[in-house]
Amino acid sequence: MANTTILTAEQELQLRKPIDDYVGKIQSQINELRVDGTDKVVSIQSDLDNLKRDRIYTAQEKAARQSKLNDDLKKAKAVEAKNKPQVDKLIADAENYLKAHYDSEYYQRVVESCKQEKVVAQQKYQAAVEQLNKEHQATLAKLSDQHEIKDEKYVHKNRLFDAKMQRDKNLQEIKDRQHAAFDYKYHLIDMLRLSKFTFGESMAQRWENYKYTFNTRDFLLKNGLYIAIIIIFIALCIITPIVKNVQLLTVNNILNILQQASPRMFLALGVAGLILLAGTDLSIGRMVGMGMTAATIIMHQGINTGSVFGHVFDFTGLPVLARVFLALIVCIVLCTIFTTIAGFFTAKFKMHPFISTMANMLVIFGLVTYSTKGVSFGAIETTIPSMIIPKVGGFPTIILWAIAAVVIVWFIWNKTTFGKNLFAVGGNAEAAAVSGISVFRVTVGAFILAGILYGFGSWLECIRMVGSGSAAYGQGWEMDAIAACVVGGVSFTGGIGKISGVVVGVFIFTALTYSLTTLGIDTNLQFVFSGIIILVAVMLDCLKYVQKK
Repeated sequence: MANTTILTAEQELQLRKPIDDYVGKIQSQINELRVDGTDKVVSIQSDLDNLKRDRIYTAQEKAARQSKLNDDLKKAKAVEAKNKPQVDKLIADAENYLKAHYDSEYYQRVVESCKQEKVVAQQKYQAAVEQLNKEHQATLAKLSDQHEIKDEKYVHKNRLFDAKMQRDKNLQEIKDRQHAAFDYKYHLIDMLRLSKFTFGESMAQRWENYKYTFNTRDFLLKNGLYIAIIIIFIALCIITPIVKNVQLLTVNNILNILQQASPRMFLALGVAGLILLAGTDLSIGRMVGMGMTAATIIMHQGINTGSVFGHVFDFTGLPVLARVFLALIVCIVLCTIFTTIAGFFTAKFKMHPFISTMANMLVIFGLVTYSTKGVSFGAIETTIPSMIIPKVGGFPTIILWAIAAVVIVWFIWNKTTFGKNLFAVGGNAEAAAVSGISVFRVTVGAFILAGILYGFGSWLECIRMVGSGSAAYGQGWEMDAIAACVVGGVSFTGGIGKISGVVVGVFIFTALTYSLTTLGIDTNLQFVFSGIIILVAVMLDCLKYVQKK
C-alpha cells in the first residue's frame, strides 16, 4: 500500500502540467510585452557598454552611435514604462496561482513520493544484503580450501559494497528529484521577474541548497574542531564561576581577550601568507623579542639602563611622537631584513622555510642576547600607550589596529594580483611558473609582507606592555601564530586559506589561554591543550587533503 503514493516521472509531469500551462500562458504574454520594452533596454545597455570598450571607431563615430543608442534607449524605456502596469498585473496573477497551487497540488505530492521511495530503497538494500549473506553462507559451506574461502570473502565484501553504492545512487536520485521539484518554482519566478527575488525567497533557496549539498562527514571535517572548542569554552564558562567564583563570560573579559589578541593578529596574518605557500616561520617569537627590545630602547623612559654592544642609547632629546614613529620604522625594518633573507634563501635555493627561518631564529636570538647581555630594558614613556592605543569609554582602541590589519591583508589576498599569485604559487608552484608567475618574487614578497606585520605586531605589543623588551620576550609565540592559522583553516598543503579563518584561530587560542589562566591551570599544562588542538587541527586538515586527492 505504501508504494501507491510513489509517482512515476510521467505522473509527476502530469501533476505539473496545469501549472506549466497556466504560468506558461502568462509568461508568453509577458514576453510579448517585453519585446519592445525591457528586452530592448537590456540589449541597448549592453551595446552601450560594448561601445565604451570598443576602439575601432573614431571619437566622432563613437559619439554618433552613442547618441543614436541613447535615443533608442529612451524609446525602449518609454515602452517599458507604458507596459509595466500590465506586466506587473500578469506577474501578480502568476505568483498568486503558484502560491495557491504549486505546493499543495505538486510539490507536497513529490515530497511524499520521495519519502516512500527512500523507504523502498532501504528495503531493497536490506533484502539485497540478506540475499547476499545467504548466498555467501551457502558458498562457504561448500568450500574447504582456505584460499578459496579467502577469495569468497573478498568477493562477498565487494558485492556488499556494490549493493551499498546502488542504494546510495538511488537515494541521491530521489534527493535530486525532490530538489528539482523545489527549484522549479523559483525557476518560474525567475522567468517572471527576471531574477529579482525577495529576501525571503533568496533565503529559502539558500537553505534548500545547503540541505541539498550537506554532507555530515564534510561538515565534521570542516567544523568538528570548532564545535569541540566551543564545547570546551562553554564548559570553562560553567566551571570557572563554581571553582573560582569568577564569571568568565563578561564584557570586560571579552575586551581583555580582544586586547591580548590584537598584537598576535599581526603575527598570525604574517605567517598565514607563508603557510599559504606551504611554508612556515619559526623565527616569529625571536622577531617579537628583537622588535620589543628595539622599540623599548627608542621609547624608553629616560636614559636607557642597558646597552647595545656596550653603547647606551639616549633618545630623550627627540619628541615623544617622533620616538614612537621611529620605533615603528626600526621594528619594521629589522623584521623585514631578516624575513627577506629567509625568503631569498627559500626562493633562490629551494630551501624549506623550516630551515631558513630556524636559522633566522638562532641568529636573531644570538645577536640580540649577545648585544644586550639578555637584560630587560624596563619601561617606555608612560604617556605613549594613551597616545597610540588609548581606552575610549573602557574600549581598548588597540583592537582597531588589528581590524585595520585584517582589512588590509584581506584586500591584498583577495583583490590584488600579488594575492592571486600567492594562492596560485601555494597551490602549484610549477604550474604557476609555467603560466608566467614569478615564483621567486611571490615567495620573497610573502616574506617581506610577513616582516612588516611582525614589526607592527612587536611595536604594538611593546606599547601594550609599556615596554619590558628583552631577547627572551615572545618565546613560543611562533607556535601560537602557526596554530591559529592551522585551526583557522590555512592548509599546510598550500593554496588554501581565508583571512576570516586566521581571525577566528587567533581569537580561539587567546580565549582558551585566557580562560585556562583565569581557572588557575598551570602554564605548562596549557601547552598540553595547545598541542592537542594543533594535532587535531592538522589531522583534520590532512584528512580533507586525502579526501580531495
